[in-house]
Amino acid sequence: MDIIKANLQHLSDMTSLFDQYRVFYGQDSDPAAAQKFIEERIERGESVIFLAYEQGQAVGFTQLYPLFTSIGISRIYLLNDLFIAGDCRGKGAGRALLEQAFNFARNDGAARVILQTHVDNTPAKALYERAGMELDTQYDHYSKEL
Repeated sequence: MDIIKANLQHLSDMTSLFDQYRVFYGQDSDPAAAQKFIEERIERGESVIFLAYEQGQAVGFTQLYPLFTSIGISRIYLLNDLFIAGDCRGKGAGRALLEQAFNFARNDGAARVILQTHVDNTPAKALYERAGMELDTQYDHYSKEL
């Protein structure tokens, strides 16, 4: 398993995986929009993306967004996306991507990595907990669609 930090040279692999990810979460397939979104994040330096390759084939990715905590006066990262192609799950790519994300954030001086997942995403929650992540029971999270 090879984990690399994505750049524009990896746009084709990222587009395919990102489109699959969006379809997995109920969105219509739209490779053009997926490519534009990923390309903008990379060009603007707005996210950090790691790709997992198995025998030269891109099998998964994770995307981190930098944030800050005012109370903690430090950088944190939001692990917003983690996706492994269906036929490649259960082979360690998810764990390898998580570890790469944690190492990157730690080396960048971040205080923590945060994420959210659907309440019934049992396989992902098990992976996160095996990787040492803890469920936040101290704060309620709110959102508003705009």
